[in-house]
Amino acid sequence: MQLAPHLHRLGNDIVATYLIDTPEGITLIDAGFPGHWRDLQKEVTALGKRLSDVKGLILTHGDCDHIGFAERLRDQMGVPVYVHAADADQVRTGVRPKATTGPMRLGPAMGFFAYALRKDGLRARHVRQVEEIADEDVLPLPGKPKIIGLPGHSPGSIAIHVPIADAVMVGDAFVTRHLLTGRRGPQPAPFSQDPTAAVSSLERLAELQASWVLPAHGAPWHGSPADAVTAAQLTR
Repeated sequence: MQLAPHLHRLGNDIVATYLIDTPEGITLIDAGFPGHWRDLQKEVTALGKRLSDVKGLILTHGDCDHIGFAERLRDQMGVPVYVHAADADQVRTGVRPKATTGPMRLGPAMGFFAYALRKDGLRARHVRQVEEIADEDVLPLPGKPKIIGLPGHSPGSIAIHVPIADAVMVGDAFVTRHLLTGRRGPQPAPFSQDPTAAVSSLERLAELQASWVLPAHGAPWHGSPADAVTAAQLTR
C-alpha cells in the first residue's frame, strides 16, 4: 500500500514492514513474518519491478516478527541484511534476553498470536549472514537511509530516517497499537528488555524532521516525530 511518494507499507496494523521505492532501486525496512513474503512479491510487482530491484533490507531489531523473510531474501536473491551490531547475534541465533511484557488482555493477545500463525510466524529462519551497522551510519542503499540508535526495546534497536520519503521508521521503539492490550496511539512497546532506556531513547527521534513516523505495530503516524514522542512518553 502506498502511503506517499517513494513510501509503501506491507502488512497491517498488527505487523507492518516498509518499502522505499526510488529510481535506484528498493530499500526494505523489516521483514515481518515469513508469510509476508507474498505481500512483498505483490507490492514489488505492482510497482512494475522485480525482487532483483531490492538492494538491501534493514532490520530495526532482531525479534522474530521482524526477521521473517530476511533469510529467504538473502539466500535466494543475494540481498544484504543490515542490523545493528548489538542485535546481530540474536538475528543469527534467535537467542533473546528476557524482556518485560507488561499488561495483557486475552482478546488482543490471542489476535496477535493467531495472525502470527496465519503468517507462518513459527517458521522464521535466522539470518546466517548479516551486515553489522552502527548509530549515525548512512547506508549505501536507495534513499540513503540514516541509522538512529534507540537502545531499550533491545540493545540494538534502531530507527531509520529516510529523507526522500519524508519518513522515519521506528520499529518497536514505540508502537501505535499495543499487541497485548489493543490500546491505540503512540506508547511504549511490550516485550522491551529495558523499558526505562526505551523511553529515554525517544528524545533522539524528537529532533528529526519528517512527516511520517512509522511503527512496526499500529497505524502510521502522520505528523511530526516530536509530537509522536510526546504522546508516547505520556503513556508510559
